[in-house]
Amino acid sequence: MLPIFDGIRDITTLSTTIRLLIAVLLGGLVGLERSYKNRSAGFRTHILVCVGACVASMTGIYLYLNMHLPTDISRMGAQIVSGLGFIGGGTIIVINNKKIKGLTTAAGLWTCGIIGLAIGAGFYEGAILCTALVLITQTVFSILGSKIPHNASFKILLQYNEKNALNIVMRYCKDQRMVISNLAATGKRDETMSVYSVILTVRPRKKVDFEKIKKYINDIQGVIEVEVISS
Repeated sequence: MLPIFDGIRDITTLSTTIRLLIAVLLGGLVGLERSYKNRSAGFRTHILVCVGACVASMTGIYLYLNMHLPTDISRMGAQIVSGLGFIGGGTIIVINNKKIKGLTTAAGLWTCGIIGLAIGAGFYEGAILCTALVLITQTVFSILGSKIPHNASFKILLQYNEKNALNIVMRYCKDQRMVISNLAATGKRDETMSVYSVILTVRPRKKVDFEKIKKYINDIQGVIEVEVISS
C-alpha cells in the first residue's frame, strides 16, 4: 500500500471529504468517455453511481467502527453490487436486427460502483488502478476490438413441402461450421398445401459464398424457394 494514503484511511471528516472528491473525480473520468461517445449513461450518471457506492461503503464501516453496532460492514456494499445490476440493465437495449447495445456502458456503470466501494473502504490504490484499466479498456481496446475481423450473420428464407428438407439444410449449416442462432417459422403459404416457411438466422465462422449456399439448398428435394439475405 502507498504510504501517502495512510493518513486518510480512517473514517474522519477530512477522509470522508477526500473520498467523496476522489469518487467524483474517478467516476467523472469514466463518465466523460461515455458522454463523448453519446452513450445513455454519461458523465453525471457515473459520478452519482460512484459517489453513492462510496457513501454506502463508508456508512457500513462507520456503523461498525464508530457506532459499534453489531453489523456486517460488507452487507451494504453487497446490496450496492446487486442494485447496480438493475441500473445497468436500463442502459441495455435491442436495436435493429436484434442487435444488443449498451452492454459496455452497463458493465462500466457496474465497475464504477465497485470503484466507489473501494474508495469508501479506503482502498485508494485499487480504485485508481481500476479506473485507469477501465479507461484503457473503453478507449484503446475499443479501437483494437473494431479491427478484429468477424463475419456478420445472414438469413436464409426457406419454403419447402417436405419436412426432411429443413433437417438437411440444418445439417448442411452444421457441416459448414455455421451456427444457427435463431429459427422462426412463418406458417404455411397456402392452407390447401403442405408448404412451410421458415427464416434461419445463421452466424458463419468464416467467409461464405451466398450463391453457393443458395444453389446447394435449392437442389435439396422438397425445397420450393430459398433466399439468402445478408444482415
